[in-house]
Amino acid sequence: MYPLARPLLFALDPERAHGLALRSLDLVWRCGLRPLVARRPAPLKVKVLGMEFPNPVGLAAGLDKNGEHIDALAALGFGFIEIGTVTPRPQEGNPRPRLFRLPAAQALINRLGFNNAGVDALVRHVEASRYRGILGINIGKNRDTPNESAAADYLYCLQRVYPLASYITVNVSSPNTQGLRDLQQRNALERLLGRLRDAQERLGSRAGSRKPLLLKIAPDLDDPAIDAVAEVVVRLGIDGVIATNTTIRRDELEDEPLAAEQGGLSGGPLYGPSSYVVRRLRMQLPRKVPIIGVGGVLSGADAAGKVAAGASLVQVYTGLIYRGPGLIAESVDAIRRRKEAPSSTGE
Repeated sequence: MYPLARPLLFALDPERAHGLALRSLDLVWRCGLRPLVARRPAPLKVKVLGMEFPNPVGLAAGLDKNGEHIDALAALGFGFIEIGTVTPRPQEGNPRPRLFRLPAAQALINRLGFNNAGVDALVRHVEASRYRGILGINIGKNRDTPNESAAADYLYCLQRVYPLASYITVNVSSPNTQGLRDLQQRNALERLLGRLRDAQERLGSRAGSRKPLLLKIAPDLDDPAIDAVAEVVVRLGIDGVIATNTTIRRDELEDEPLAAEQGGLSGGPLYGPSSYVVRRLRMQLPRKVPIIGVGGVLSGADAAGKVAAGASLVQVYTGLIYRGPGLIAESVDAIRRRKEAPSSTGE
């Protein structure tokens, strides 16, 4: 069905098409017509972060920022869902237009700027959802909160979502909130994550259940910066890393008229840089610290490539825009073949 719907969606403004596609998925789910949209993959169970995932292919944060479409998205066959990024207070994000397609490169540029309805709205939506699978919630800071006070925003979101999340992701890597990426610098990162780790332990003791805390990083870090992130993750006991967010680089896009648009680039051109970060992190981190690989997954081969690079789990987003929900089962099947191959060591 998606090959028929894509030309219509691509004829619309990208942000309008995004909303229409999600509303259409909700309708399909409510009417029980999911088999017309996507084939659910056969189970490929994997144990990561102390949880058993039905398969290793998940939805990346950003597609369902407010957690309004969890049930419909889960019905497509994802092994896990990540929603957000959410901030303490609602915010509109950056002015429109702020989302751009680059079809020749199978890429997107976005400068959305953490547009979301606020953490209280997200909590209400999650509570109303029927989904009982693995749910990640991605947290950030409001754009008008200075970095010196950022920890308070992250702590507030952590406290609000902790009872509902399977894991929580700390997003310090979006290029669309001014100064946010400065929080990836070693000293700032240690201060922020140290406070969040303390809160994680307190909340876990109080709830009787410790929820994993993950860090999402940028693909634009150089090797010393990647290594510094890995050192902080190990020292503070962060449970995992998501690699990566979007890139500000525009390599090999000289002929794309929209390449000059500001914002984060995702899709095909991100595959190489993000996979490099996965490989570098895998060399620096102990095996017990899992990596979720995301960025440029447009085919099953790409998903299997993330696993080959060292990822335990894979997430998709832009690939869904260009390939549709069929990408999910294709990716699971490709990872299965890799794991079953005689030369594969598995994950």
